[in-house]
Amino acid sequence: MARVKGGSVAKNRRRKVLKQAKGYFGSKHRLFKTAQEQTFHSGAYAYRDRKQNKRNFRKLWITRINAACRENNISYSRFIDGLNKAGIEINRKMLSEVAIDNPKYFSELVKYANDALNGKKIKTETVKAEVKEVKEEKVEDKADLSKLTVAELKAMAKDKGIEGATSMKKAELIDALK
Repeated sequence: MARVKGGSVAKNRRRKVLKQAKGYFGSKHRLFKTAQEQTFHSGAYAYRDRKQNKRNFRKLWITRINAACRENNISYSRFIDGLNKAGIEINRKMLSEVAIDNPKYFSELVKYANDALNGKKIKTETVKAEVKEVKEEKVEDKADLSKLTVAELKAMAKDKGIEGATSMKKAELIDALK
């Protein structure tokens, strides 16, 4: 049987590895053997750090919530315990966003947590209604429509049921929303 050389296959495999190693320092982006070694390590580091990234963000959110809790004279652990006892389920990412964007509402959540810790029953329907009010206040804060992007204006128009909003220009969208 005739011998078949794997020239094109091997060349393509090497080219793929060297393409992945683009931008690496020294011989790691020039030489196949070192490039392959480094891409293996890079893949392992990327896999590990995708997991660590989730930990780091959770740590950041908890730090932000703790700082906001301390401003409201409660510890983080008591605040979270109070929310759980009150039956309010908000994840830490959203709590940190609320702590940054709307401190007034965050202090309301602290009040609910304190009430739950003291044994008072809280209706979750009232909390949900207040969340809607806060969202409406946020929309009212964005009353200056000229500062919004066209995509945001189109989304608002779609929510209000304005027809033909997708083909309108920014000025037309602002007029239609007013």
